[in-house]
Amino acid sequence: MEHLVNPKVKSIEISGIRKFFNMVSDTKDMISLTIGQPDFSTPTHVKEAAKSAIDEDYTSYTHNAGDLKLRAAATDFVKEKYQLNYDPSTEVIVTSGASEAIDITLRTILDENCEVILPGPVYPGYEPIIRLCGATPVHADITKNQFKMTASLILPLINENTRAIILPYPSNPTGVSLSKGEIEEIAHLVRGKDIFIIADEIYSELSFDSQHFSIGSILKEQTIVINGLSKSHAMTGWRIGLLFAPEKIAKHILKVHQYNVTCASSISQMAALQALTKGIDDALPMKEEYKKRRDYVFQRLTEMNLEVVKPNGAFYFFVKIPLKKVSSFDFCLQLVKHSGVAVVPGSAFSSYGEGYFRLSYAYSMATLEEGLNRLASFLEIQ
Repeated sequence: MEHLVNPKVKSIEISGIRKFFNMVSDTKDMISLTIGQPDFSTPTHVKEAAKSAIDEDYTSYTHNAGDLKLRAAATDFVKEKYQLNYDPSTEVIVTSGASEAIDITLRTILDENCEVILPGPVYPGYEPIIRLCGATPVHADITKNQFKMTASLILPLINENTRAIILPYPSNPTGVSLSKGEIEEIAHLVRGKDIFIIADEIYSELSFDSQHFSIGSILKEQTIVINGLSKSHAMTGWRIGLLFAPEKIAKHILKVHQYNVTCASSISQMAALQALTKGIDDALPMKEEYKKRRDYVFQRLTEMNLEVVKPNGAFYFFVKIPLKKVSSFDFCLQLVKHSGVAVVPGSAFSSYGEGYFRLSYAYSMATLEEGLNRLASFLEIQ
């Protein structure tokens, strides 16, 4: 019966991140620096709010867009943090993680034969959905631009088929963000054109060296902002994403969301309400710790004479592989077999990631130290 499966589904692959992790996860005494998941616990007061929701029988469906109190808290949060202005009753959707927000956004705005511009390398969660919609991903090669997708790289790729531009910043896999000036140039480039901006700002609270600047604050009418609590509040398993869009767009995205999941988990929504109100600054101590880890990892990688761009957000390094004529997959597999440390092959992040590997520093300093010691020893014998 497999021959009856949708050919578009057959043509896509499981995420290269998970594929590689699953392949090597049984390696004995392995140090894994692969998964982009905070190693902090969800704040206690957030967990208590979820327990209270269960005890108070808040276990039924909510409004499709999410509990109105939560939507109001979400709009207050992004207004205070990023100067974004949205109507909680019509311009916010609580989703089952940022991943669902990406999915319903792309399925709402894309159709056959249109194009989506996105950076390369890039998180692997966009391209398969674009292709399932019958659209075409068009990558901007950011490898020679300090991993920044700026207006100068976007301009030559725009044509009459361009439907959307995806801006993930700070970025997975590079950790690199965009400055206020760079965002303003992109806004100027697309303003008034029939082009959506999808701003994936899930790592916005983990911006280290400057305040995150959202393009939605200056180009609201064309922008769909995606955020959530997985990274900022160490709530990956709670599956709470937040989507902000002008009412005329949000009302259509809501239809896709409704038929997809009906609504996000009611219990998780009450945890999220606590996170966005009492826990409005819960990310700050985590951010400081990540910054210390970033500086330590950058120093170690530099001492190994590895070519690397210092990230200014998220918790990743995207490192140039020093060995010639070795694929990123083979390099990472050799690293696991010979030294017991796992990183993600750059090829998992599109063909533009070939020749690199991604290292996550969402791990304790002790784990990072041991993993980097093993990486240094491996490089010495190559």
